[in-house]
Amino acid sequence: MSTATEEKAPQQRKESFAEAFLHGLWAANTVTVTILAVVLALVIGGILIIVSDPDVMAQYGYFTARPGDALQASWDVVSNAYASLFKGSVVDPAAVSDWISGDGSWERVFAPISETLTYTTPLVFTGLSVALAFRGGLFNIGAQGQAIVGVILAALAGFLIPLPPVIHLIVALLAGALGGAIWGFIPGFLKARTGAHEVINTIMLNYVALYFLTWIIVQKGIQNPDRTDAISKPVDSSAQLPRLLGDNLRVHAGIILAVLVTWGVAWLLNRSTLGFELRAVGNNPDASRTAGISVTATYVSVMVIAGALAGLGGANMVVGSTADALTPLVVAQIGFDGILVALLGRVRPWGVALAALLFGALRAGGNTMQSVSSISLELVTVLQALIVIFIAAPALVKAIFRLRAARAARLSTSLAKGW
Repeated sequence: MSTATEEKAPQQRKESFAEAFLHGLWAANTVTVTILAVVLALVIGGILIIVSDPDVMAQYGYFTARPGDALQASWDVVSNAYASLFKGSVVDPAAVSDWISGDGSWERVFAPISETLTYTTPLVFTGLSVALAFRGGLFNIGAQGQAIVGVILAALAGFLIPLPPVIHLIVALLAGALGGAIWGFIPGFLKARTGAHEVINTIMLNYVALYFLTWIIVQKGIQNPDRTDAISKPVDSSAQLPRLLGDNLRVHAGIILAVLVTWGVAWLLNRSTLGFELRAVGNNPDASRTAGISVTATYVSVMVIAGALAGLGGANMVVGSTADALTPLVVAQIGFDGILVALLGRVRPWGVALAALLFGALRAGGNTMQSVSSISLELVTVLQALIVIFIAAPALVKAIFRLRAARAARLSTSLAKGW
C-alpha cells in the first residue's frame, strides 16, 4: 500500500542551474533593480526627447492616418541621440573602422573612453566621501565644500611651492586631502561634541567654502597678473598628474589613484577595526556606546576621512587635465553629484566606483549628444535624477517589472543604514 502511494506521489524535479540563475535574476535584488532603474530612466528620457522635438511632434498631428511616420520619426530621433551618447562615452565604430583601414588615428578610438574616465575620476572620490559617511550614520552633504577647500590648497601648493616633479605632485595631492579633512573635521567635531546636525553644518560650510574660493582667487599673489578676470596663477607642470594616453587625450593617472583609493576604502570598511566600529555606530550608536565604542571619536574620524576623500576629488580638478588654475566654478558640481553616485552605488565602495563610471559616461556622452544630435545637455541631468529616483524607490521598480518579492525587504533597508 505504501509502495503504491509512493509511486503515485509526484516526483520533485530538481531545478537546473540555468533555471535557478534566471529565477534569481528576475528577483528584486540590488543588481537587478539597479539595471532596471537605468533602463526605466533611458525609456523616460527617450519620451522626453520625442516630446521636445517639434518636427517629431508635428507628425503626431496625423498619427491616426499614418502612424508609421510618427513612430519612425520617434525611433530615429531617440536612436540617434542614444547612439551619440554611446559614441561619445565608449567608442565610435566609425573611428575604429578608420583606424583599421589606416585612415584614422588610434587617438580617435580611445577619445570617448578617455573623456569618460576623466569625468569619472573626481566622482569616485566624492562618491566615496558621501558613502563612507553614510556607513557611519552621517549624511555628508558637505562634499562640495570639502572639494572646494581641497582644490584651493592643492592649487596653492601647486603654484606657490617650488618642488621637484614627483614630490610636488604628492605635496599638492596631500594638501588637497588635508584641506578636505579640515573642512570635514568641523561638522564632525560639532556633531560629536554638541549634537549639531551634520546636514545643516555641512550645507552652511559649502557656502563658506564657495565664497572663500571667490575671494581668494582675486587676492594679490594668487590672481594671474596677466588676467583681469577671476582666475589664479596656473599650477606648475611639476604638480600635474601625468596623462596616460599622450598629450592629446585627457585621461590621467588620477583614475589609477581612484581605483587604489576605492580598494583602500573597501578594506577600511570590511577588514579594519575602525571600519567595524564605523559600521557599528552607523547601525546603532546606542548599542555601540554600550559595547565600549567611542561614538564621538568615530563621528570625528568618519568626517575627517570623508573630507579627505572629497578633498582629493577637488585636487584632481586642478592637478589633472580638467583645469590648471582656480576659477569660481573649478570644481563644478562634483560634490553634489557625489551624493547621487553614492546612492546609485548603494554606499558600497566598488558600487560607488561603477556608479561614478556610469555618471562619467553620461557626462562625456552628453557633450557629443548635444553637438551631434542637438539634444540639450540638461537631459543628462534628468537621466541622472531619474536613475536615483528609481534606485531610491525599489518597490516602484519591482511593481513595474513584476519582480519576485523574496528579497525586496532587504532592498528597502539597504539605504536606510547610514542615514
